[in-house]
Parts: sequence; C-alpha cells; structure tokens
Amino acid sequence: MTKLSTDDKTTGKVHEVTGAIKQTAGQITNDPNLEANGRAEKNAGKAQNFVGKVEKAVGE
Repeated sequence: MTKLSTDDKTTGKVHEVTGAIKQTAGQITNDPNLEANGRAEKNAGKAQNFVGKVEKAVGE
C-alpha cells in the first residue's frame, strides 16, 4: 500500500497537468469557463501536491 503523502503528491500532479491542459484549451478556443475551470483544477492540484509534501516531511 502506498503512503498517503505519495498518493496526494501523485493525484495533485495529475490535477495540475489536467488543469493546465484545460486552461490552455480554454485560451485557444476562447472559452473563459474552460480556462477558469482549468486554472482552478491546476491550483487545487498544486495545493494537494503541497499537502503530500508536508505529510511526508511530518512523517504522516
């Protein structure tokens, strides 16, 4: 079983990448909703990734 910190970091990174793709797609297609959703997902991914790093540093 993987540690929670590893799960958080991995899931956070996936959301960062997915959000960045959505954000770029929204910019290209001039879709402000898609761009905003992508930005929000990217930021949520960054936060989750940070939580994983903190959990690892603290030792879960």
